[in-house]
Amino acid sequence: MMKPIFPKGVTALALALLAATPVLSQAKEEVKQEAARLPDSTPINRIQVLGTHNSYSQGVDPHILRMLDERLPSMHQFLDQMPEEARRTFLLAHPNNVPMSEGLNYRHPSLTAQLDLGLRGLEIDVNADPLGGAYADPAAYRMLREQGVTDLLPFDPAPLTQPGLKVLHMADIDFRSSCPTFRTCLSEMKSWSDAHPRHVPIFVMIEAKVQSMQLLPGSTKAPPFTPDTYNEIDSTILDVIGRNRIVTPDDVRGTHPALEQAVLAGNWPTLGQARGKFVFLLITATGKDGASDYLSGHPGLKGRVAFLDSQPGQDYAAFILDDNAIERGKEIRDAVAKGYLVRARADIETWEAKANDMKRADAAFASGAQIVSTDFPQPGNGYGTPYVVRLPSGDVARATPKAED
Repeated sequence: MMKPIFPKGVTALALALLAATPVLSQAKEEVKQEAARLPDSTPINRIQVLGTHNSYSQGVDPHILRMLDERLPSMHQFLDQMPEEARRTFLLAHPNNVPMSEGLNYRHPSLTAQLDLGLRGLEIDVNADPLGGAYADPAAYRMLREQGVTDLLPFDPAPLTQPGLKVLHMADIDFRSSCPTFRTCLSEMKSWSDAHPRHVPIFVMIEAKVQSMQLLPGSTKAPPFTPDTYNEIDSTILDVIGRNRIVTPDDVRGTHPALEQAVLAGNWPTLGQARGKFVFLLITATGKDGASDYLSGHPGLKGRVAFLDSQPGQDYAAFILDDNAIERGKEIRDAVAKGYLVRARADIETWEAKANDMKRADAAFASGAQIVSTDFPQPGNGYGTPYVVRLPSGDVARATPKAED
């Protein structure tokens, strides 16, 4: 009698399931591999992703928006008082002359929900608060309560009472955040990343709010940004995310004498090397302010976590904030072709959503900017128009148009 070829107690059905397990596991792994059509050999400065602007924002209370329009009916009303160079810079970043209420007429779901939607660019505004409590009592809500207003949108001051970096757009006015502390925002991103280990790199732009606008009586006097504040940004990122999950300036520099030399030589890591990681990009609210503090003790960004907003010719140049692709499309294309990372915007101050105008989004995508940010990645906006911005490929990432040519 022939002995059974199956081990005792193992049925043919069980063996069939066991035989299928590698195939099922492989399929499961393929599902986790984002942007699978992009070769893992693609450098990360040759991919394009969609992101959001002020990604944490839960929207401004309508009562505050009406109050703002009484005080600031036009975002361009102060242009005549600006020096010519400052005026040109302002108009590039804020080309649409709209009331403040329209400029703030957007809101976002949680960071987790945005990442689930396929957004791989996030923007987080950080505000210094070394003692805690600086932003826990917004002037606008205090004024409205004194006027007897009771139907204010929810706001929990408790997370703002402890020391540490806070996440909000404008103290006293646009302060409702889905993750009110920097540590909370980072922890949420890290949890999502842990659950999706083969994701394309997540580009996180951090705006250091070095100045505050005191538009209301009793406005908060924001604590100043200091070298310690910039160190706190880095230390918090390292503590929450971990060094091995970050693409840093040192990683790109490699053996090159300067970061810019490495960028121009194409020394960015590949998509395969950067899967499951984060790239942090730092800007300051007034452009150059803060650059010296972040560079202090770290020439050329040596030992730093984030890439710093820069211009070609600077030894630390790797990332360029150039939001207006309609006016500066050629400059953005040139920068991308040379190897720099660029962030551009698909819409500014919500004007494009109101007008249902895709020209700026089309220009941003066509420029090759690696991160294109929008306030409207989903259908539905405060104007009732069909305006929505999606990455043209329909995937979470695509090769930059320059790389596709």
